[in-house]
Amino acid sequence: MAQPTGGKKPVLKTIIYGVVSVALYAAAFTHANTLTELFSRGSFWAAGPILTVFVFSYAHGTFASNLWSCLGVVARPRAVKRPAARPQARATINA
Repeated sequence: MAQPTGGKKPVLKTIIYGVVSVALYAAAFTHANTLTELFSRGSFWAAGPILTVFVFSYAHGTFASNLWSCLGVVARPRAVKRPAARPQARATINA
């Protein structure tokens, strides 16, 4: 199933990004009314939800990636790289 990678496992990064993720979620839920008021002002504040999603996505995605690496779950490398097939040239008819 999972094979050892032989490299150093990112345990400290996993813990740090896990704590950051929990802190972000806790802050978002405890200050939901404030965030709603700010983001509903319009103008540049309308970009707030998008920026928030990117920050959450980065923190949680990095945590999840490091967690899988610590658990030894890695992608299987491709066995053979095949070149892309090139389409055949059409025959032209000269009239």
